[in-house]
Amino acid sequence: MKKTRCGFVALIGAPNAGKSTITNNFVGSKVSIVSPKAQTTRSTIKGIGIYDHTQIIFLDTPGIFVPKRRLDRAMVASAWNGSGDADINVLVVDAHRGLNDETIAIIDELNKREAHAVLAINKIDLEEEEDLQRLKEELENLFAFDAVFMFSAQTGDHMHDFYQYLADNLPESPWYYPEEQMSDMPLKLLAAEVVREKLFLNLKQELPYELTVEPELWEHREDGSIRAEMTIYVSREGQKTIILGRNGAMIKKIGQSARLELEELLEERIHLFLYVKVRGNWQEDPAHYADRGLNFKS
Repeated sequence: MKKTRCGFVALIGAPNAGKSTITNNFVGSKVSIVSPKAQTTRSTIKGIGIYDHTQIIFLDTPGIFVPKRRLDRAMVASAWNGSGDADINVLVVDAHRGLNDETIAIIDELNKREAHAVLAINKIDLEEEEDLQRLKEELENLFAFDAVFMFSAQTGDHMHDFYQYLADNLPESPWYYPEEQMSDMPLKLLAAEVVREKLFLNLKQELPYELTVEPELWEHREDGSIRAEMTIYVSREGQKTIILGRNGAMIKKIGQSARLELEELLEERIHLFLYVKVRGNWQEDPAHYADRGLNFKS
């Protein structure tokens, strides 16, 4: 009988390279939120699945960029901590964006750390073969990757060779988690993340970066349903008005789409209640960082 393997695979890269999409594709369910906006992922999220007798634990890290605020610094620190904890590091590069300054800075840091890494060029469905080969050569000239893969996490094309490589190269070990477990994130935090994703998708410009979603109540009721209460904290009164929308239309739209997705994910009936409050200093609250495994002092 084939021996079991298990280990951690850190997905690192610039914001919006597709790390969360890779994680969700592998797990087969949403464990990490996705939006077209950069810096959606704020802390390292584990996505757990089995491939060919190997339990692969993806560490979906925040995008690495030049930090400006305390939260930014904590996110970037979380990404590099995930890299240090992993058995295999995977640099994810957006084929459409190509070799940008953020990716070059990450490669410089990998070289400085004398780290090993696998290259994953994602979103290949958006580019011509000739351009992909050119990008691959440019990246290989900057770093000696252990292996190179090109795929589309969105469509799932050409991903099996990547998963097989990980399965074959993680250490022999018993599995760390039960076979059916997909993440170690508490359900109430997953629900808060889904609400935050809907805010990202529906709000314009910079407002999503100025808010956070905190789970206040996650209660199983006698009829088998769940009552979930979430508070959306914003920095200013004007932002609260935008989120509520005219006659409450925006918050209703966000709540409905979040509830429907959560019911599909959890296969349970959800009663979701959203509240919006102004708290100008939420980014200076150590409890917010601790709940998400971020270092407040980064």
